[in-house]
Amino acid sequence: MPKETGLELNIPIDRSSPVPLYHQVVQGIEGAIRSGTLESGSRLENEIELASRLNLSRPTMRKAMDELVRSGLLVRKRGVGTQVVSNQVRRNLELSSLFDDLQRTGQKPATEVLEFRHGKADTAVARSLDLPAGVNVYHFTRLRSVDGKPLALMENWVRDDITEITEDSLRRLGLYQILRDAGVNFRLATQRIGAVVADDRQAKLLTTEPGSALVTMERTAVDDAGRNVETGHHVYRADSYSFEMTLVQR
Repeated sequence: MPKETGLELNIPIDRSSPVPLYHQVVQGIEGAIRSGTLESGSRLENEIELASRLNLSRPTMRKAMDELVRSGLLVRKRGVGTQVVSNQVRRNLELSSLFDDLQRTGQKPATEVLEFRHGKADTAVARSLDLPAGVNVYHFTRLRSVDGKPLALMENWVRDDITEITEDSLRRLGLYQILRDAGVNFRLATQRIGAVVADDRQAKLLTTEPGSALVTMERTAVDDAGRNVETGHHVYRADSYSFEMTLVQR
């Protein structure tokens, strides 16, 4: 059964603020989700009731709810109403691993190693890692979950002249922790973020529907010796994951 929120949700509205009223509602509900006041599955008041209680127009409230639905924080269900989808994992754009970021926020990541191989790299991977002759790669795919919910499907290739990598170490530790423990000092990375729709395999592993939106991330990391250490392609559930960035004027 969906959880009722009643009238306890407090969204402060400042009519003298330059922030648009609808966006104040968005910020208020986002804050309640982040703090845990609104848990996954919580049901909100209908838009008419909420607009009336906050003394806002129905179009303003509808605009706020539409934005929250588009961002994946809320979902509208016929016969049920508007519900909280999940507490999203929000990740700053910096050179860190998902494992590190989850632990830093007090969450307990779990990893299942789906595939693990050690051998010669194909041409594309060898080019991406700029591999010297005779250097092979570890190639593995992992399913990362948090609180029992699948979050990310991660495929990586790591050059094998740095340290030994085992399936057991990948279950227990984040990849970047393994490499840091081996003496790697990461310096920079090239990264590309995009989106795809889930195919049947991805949907099954991430417990979502085929055709659901997924966030993608491709990255090649470089250490302070100038070596391309690892490259990877990850996909994340879009309803549970987002990147955050700060933009500055130059």
